[in-house]
Amino acid sequence: MKRKHYEEYRKLGLNIAYYRKERGLSQIQLADEVDISRTHMSRIENNDCAVSLDVIFSIAKALDVPVVKLFDFRE
Repeated sequence: MKRKHYEEYRKLGLNIAYYRKERGLSQIQLADEVDISRTHMSRIENNDCAVSLDVIFSIAKALDVPVVKLFDFRE
């Protein structure tokens, strides 16, 4: 899959997975909170799809983290 912002989506997915695991949630639990399928959540975390801001905002709320933390890309 070739996307313009591949690396940013990869880092976003890693951050989402990190905060999800830190909260002790499974992908299905977080997906249920966000009202998306577990498959979609997996694809977001594994950089297999683009993700809308609406979904990102919902994920941040469900994880109880500021949205900016999801975009805090470490090198």
